[in-house]
Amino acid sequence: MPRNQFERCIFALITVVITVHAYVFYSLYVVNGSVLMEVTGQSSVLSAINAQGGVYMVGRMVPIWAVVVLEFVLAYTLEMVMGSPCSFKLACKVFDPKTTHPVLFESAIICATVGLMCPAMSFIAAFLYYPYYAGFSVLTLLANFLKLVCLNFPFAFFTQLFFIQPFVRTAFKTIFRRNKKQA
Repeated sequence: MPRNQFERCIFALITVVITVHAYVFYSLYVVNGSVLMEVTGQSSVLSAINAQGGVYMVGRMVPIWAVVVLEFVLAYTLEMVMGSPCSFKLACKVFDPKTTHPVLFESAIICATVGLMCPAMSFIAAFLYYPYYAGFSVLTLLANFLKLVCLNFPFAFFTQLFFIQPFVRTAFKTIFRRNKKQA
């Protein structure tokens, strides 16, 4: 889809904006929502987050907007440095982009991206959300990392393959429609 570096940056930007919000919602509401409400005695997840003074990250409570901003910066950087270039190369090792149907090739890129980005972001999240108040242990870090991969991978795979990437590709085609007509 993206033909040059600028378009690749815009494609990654759209993807990461949607993805980070989806994962923050998934982590806070779906995975940890009931625990947050139980611990604080609140009736909604957002009021539970506000009651505890934010989200526990890097050893302190931070506002939810800071979580989104930090995860956005990390995810965008990782996507530009590793996710996009490596997933395209992996897909090209299995399929020839000139002879493979575009839907199959794009699906291969999405699967490769999820396979790379999910473990990488889960490892970063294992550091960010580590319970530093209990001391640091490499085994606890690895256990948290594996838990995050197991929780995040199915969500990442299905949302990217069936919802996020089709939406991003449609939005991208709409934004860059004039450029393709001129070319």
